[in-house]
Amino acid sequence: MASTLARPPVTTSRWRSRLLLLGPAFVAAIAYVDPGNVAANLTAGANYGYLLVWVLVAANIMAVLVQYQSAKLGLATGHSLPELLGKRLGTRQRRLFWAQAELVAGATDMAEVIGGAVALNLLFGVPLLLGGVIIGFASMLILTLQSSRGQKTFESAIIALLAVIAVGFVSGLFVSPPQAGGVLSGLVPRFEGPDTVLLAASMLGATVMPHAIYLHSALARDRHGFSADPVVRTKLIRTTRVDVVGALLLAGIVNIAMLLLAATSLRGVEGTDTIAGAHAAVTSALGPVIGVAFGVGLLASGLASTSVGCYAGATIMGGLLKFRVPLLLRRVITLVPALIILGAGIEPTLALVTSQVLLSFGIPFALIPLIRLTGKREVMGIHADSPALKIAGWTSAVLIVGLNCVLIVLTVTGNS
Repeated sequence: MASTLARPPVTTSRWRSRLLLLGPAFVAAIAYVDPGNVAANLTAGANYGYLLVWVLVAANIMAVLVQYQSAKLGLATGHSLPELLGKRLGTRQRRLFWAQAELVAGATDMAEVIGGAVALNLLFGVPLLLGGVIIGFASMLILTLQSSRGQKTFESAIIALLAVIAVGFVSGLFVSPPQAGGVLSGLVPRFEGPDTVLLAASMLGATVMPHAIYLHSALARDRHGFSADPVVRTKLIRTTRVDVVGALLLAGIVNIAMLLLAATSLRGVEGTDTIAGAHAAVTSALGPVIGVAFGVGLLASGLASTSVGCYAGATIMGGLLKFRVPLLLRRVITLVPALIILGAGIEPTLALVTSQVLLSFGIPFALIPLIRLTGKREVMGIHADSPALKIAGWTSAVLIVGLNCVLIVLTVTGNS
């Protein structure tokens, strides 16, 4: 009788210990719900209705696959993706690879600061340039949690912001539910002209994020460490699979909710080609409460994602150049491009969508080395990708590179 009564606490304790291992994927998932996503998804929904829902579904499936492989790489090898690349590339190659990765990380950070500044402007009327400064300062405070309190505290802060983002962007669907038939029709892969291809590339670049691919391997390794015991590594990798699926499922729901909200409430409404216009239309159509929730979600998105983006940039530099700049100093340096754009009066939504197209071009540089490394038994040992996972990974890479090639042709020929 005593032994029977003792079993539930053991089971509960085991589940509690597994839950405590979750977290790194939720930090990486912030990259999938940043202000660039907001701009791309709202534009897609407002201009084309449910047409491009399939792009988000496909991109999110690929994101689950990619982030799992990145986390598995860190746990199986004890090294981040940038570190492994740094060991395999020559000096000149490392510097060139770092330059493109840094450009991608910079574009990400720029989008996130701009999005946060737009949110402050919508909520409180703060001028955009001042809003950018405030977002930069606030992100420094979040980054100090990682430096002074450790990764778990940083993860907790980011997860709290992720919850705010989810509420902010999903709440509107309860007031204005989407049409089931329209959503189902949007799951059929198709385009309607070159503009939709450009937008699809922007949505893909906003969903499958290169800097998150680099970062997740370091997050998982730093959180769990490297164990020489293959049994322990296997258990951690299994737990990480749950972490990734849960985090990316939440991010995918938020992304699709943005597009559905725009398709339902903003279709054909004038001025919805900007975030400010979309916010005004949402407020007018669904009420001030939903409008405020939208603005708060955007603000939380900017704050969380710019902190994670800065962290990713430091990981990339440390792994490829074996040189580290203090996180807070890096925050100051990478803030400058966003402030220049805000100060120059460039339309924020246009800057956000354009930055996401740039990110789409950076994906193969992160994705192809990741797939190659996780497929090698001499690198991963018993945790090397299975044949099915290899096929899925290479299929994703081909689709992404193919879409980018189409985008280049459309851009060069002037059809976009």
